[in-house]
Amino acid sequence: MQLPVAVEALSALAHGSRLAVFRLLVRAGAEGMPAGEIAREIGALPNTLSTHLTILGHAGLIRSRRDGRSVIYSADYDGMRDLLGFLIEDCCAGRPEICAPLPDVTQGTGCCA
Repeated sequence: MQLPVAVEALSALAHGSRLAVFRLLVRAGAEGMPAGEIAREIGALPNTLSTHLTILGHAGLIRSRRDGRSVIYSADYDGMRDLLGFLIEDCCAGRPEICAPLPDVTQGTGCCA
C-alpha cells in the first residue's frame, strides 16, 4: 500500500460515525448489511450515512452489492488487511520481537486468522 492510499483510509476512519460503520460491517462478516439496518444500528440519518458509506468505499474499506432493490454493504477485508499490513510493515525497526504480541491481540477474535 502506498502512503496516499493509507492516508485516505486512515482519514476515512478518523470520524466517529465512519469508524462505527466500519466496525459494524467487520462484525457483520461477508454477508454484510443493508444501508437501512446500518443507519438504525448507528443512529444515522440516511443522507448522512450515504456520505459516510461513499467515503469508506472510496478509501477501499467497504464494498457494496445489489440484492434486488437493496444495496448491501460489507467490509473490504483485503483493504483492511492492506492497511493493517502498511501500519506494521516497518514495525519496531526490524526487531519483530517487540511487535510479537500483535498476533496475540487478534487471537480468539476470529480476525486475521
